[in-house]
Amino acid sequence: MASTSASEATTVTERRGIPAASFVEDVQTYLSQSGLDVNSALAFLQERLQQYRVVEMKLLAQQRDLQAKIPDIEKCLDVVATLQAKKGTGEALIADFEVSEGIYSCARIEDYDYVCLWLGANVMLEYSCDEATSLLQKNLENAKASLEILVADLQFLRDQVTITQVTIARVYNWDVHQRRARQSVQGNDS
Repeated sequence: MASTSASEATTVTERRGIPAASFVEDVQTYLSQSGLDVNSALAFLQERLQQYRVVEMKLLAQQRDLQAKIPDIEKCLDVVATLQAKKGTGEALIADFEVSEGIYSCARIEDYDYVCLWLGANVMLEYSCDEATSLLQKNLENAKASLEILVADLQFLRDQVTITQVTIARVYNWDVHQRRARQSVQGNDS
């Protein structure tokens, strides 16, 4: 029981290399503990916010790539499944395919035993339909798992951006309040 409450009390310091932002309750204590003045603290926080934005752009690009990759894998799985369904019927399969951008051709496919898959980096390998299905299924599962992790990373990052923005506002407002207090004290001394 004690270990569970201790683990709940620990705060996340980072997620997959993304540093966690800490919420600042007391600006005065934050500034004294960090050894920064207001301008240095604001500059540090703005820099951290900028770093979060850069990471967010990279993660969003990865997310777009995965979201485009998943339908392609599913389409390949459908094609292999269609080939396997036609196998043994003696029926030839007529397919239109893209030869080059905007140029299509028609093919008559009679042998359904093997398919060729692009692996990337200009590499294509021939697989049996069962091997291709297995490989594509594995790639689809990996892509979906990666997408889930990416979505969680983006949510964590958005939380850190919000916390940092709130901290910047709190430090700035605290500084404005301190300046006004000093001006009112100086105005009363005159």
